[in-house]
Amino acid sequence: MLTLASKLKKDDGGKTVRTTGASDSTHRVSIRDRLLTKEVAELEANLPSTCKANFPDEDKLHHFQLAVSPDEGYYQSGRFQFEIDVPDAYNMVPPKVRCLTRIWHPNITENGEICLSLLREHSIDGTGWAPTRTLKDVVWGLNSLFTDLLNFDDPLNIDAAEHHLRDKQSWLNLKTRLLYARRC
Repeated sequence: MLTLASKLKKDDGGKTVRTTGASDSTHRVSIRDRLLTKEVAELEANLPSTCKANFPDEDKLHHFQLAVSPDEGYYQSGRFQFEIDVPDAYNMVPPKVRCLTRIWHPNITENGEICLSLLREHSIDGTGWAPTRTLKDVVWGLNSLFTDLLNFDDPLNIDAAEHHLRDKQSWLNLKTRLLYARRC
């Protein structure tokens, strides 16, 4: 699956070699791509059973989609699609993540913005992005947004959180949540 990894081995003769000069620029691979080669292999080996990663272009590991299908909690049996773009400055900055599925969730806006502390570039409480974090952390965090990280006390989507407080029974109905999100 990892075409880029094969390319790296072929270009480097199986070794990590630093290339310099204009003539070698076609063989130069970014630090981000070298990191992603390792991280994607680790991610594929440790992907939660409720997640599936899809790489539309195997040579571009910096852009992929993630499907999360929770098997417990309020969102059980749903299928939620995320788009993940890893910027050139990775791992000094976090990946950009957007939810492609319209959902009625306190930590995901109807436009797909996500409130997940580890995706914050700057965090006062120290739970934000750090260069020691990996794609595996991001995927596990997104998966947990539907179970143990579901947070009504510090919502990004205030309307969804207030709806839960106002009428929990209505909010618990998955059809109600999805229908309400589509009407807005």
